[in-house]
Amino acid sequence: MERRRVAQDARRAREFEAFVAGAAGRLLHAATLLTAEPPDDNPRARRLLTLSLAHTYACWDRLRGEDPYDRARAYLATRFSRAAWHQYGGLGALGRSRPHPASPLARLSPQERLILVLRLYEGVAEEQAAALLGLPLERVHTICDRATATLLHPPRRATPAVLDAKAVSP
Repeated sequence: MERRRVAQDARRAREFEAFVAGAAGRLLHAATLLTAEPPDDNPRARRLLTLSLAHTYACWDRLRGEDPYDRARAYLATRFSRAAWHQYGGLGALGRSRPHPASPLARLSPQERLILVLRLYEGVAEEQAAALLGLPLERVHTICDRATATLLHPPRRATPAVLDAKAVSP
């Protein structure tokens, strides 16, 4: 009996290691996009990834044919969403710092980043994103469109004030 349990644990560990080897890079990239941190300095994204993988490992035996990547991505998204929610209340270690200003996604709100990453980077259908986030389908569509427009057409910089010719002449 003990030998069988040890063999099952070893198999579980090998399966999870193979999953992490294949999925961790993509999940880290998604987390980095969500946190809008630079790829080479992304502690919040790495924490999100670690929490997501730990949760997936804890649920590994209960997946029963479910895609572990979907489970890990869903946990990553909901954890980011909760942390972003608490950002303004001073709670949640993931939401305390602001996005890196050089990131193209820094102009977006956390919710816009989340929906944009799920829809465009991860290829999650609107219906699935809406169900995952507990939002109406139309809201997800509107937020995705607004975020895409913000990225494609950034706000223009303010034009310098034109000096009045009379005020300048002596």
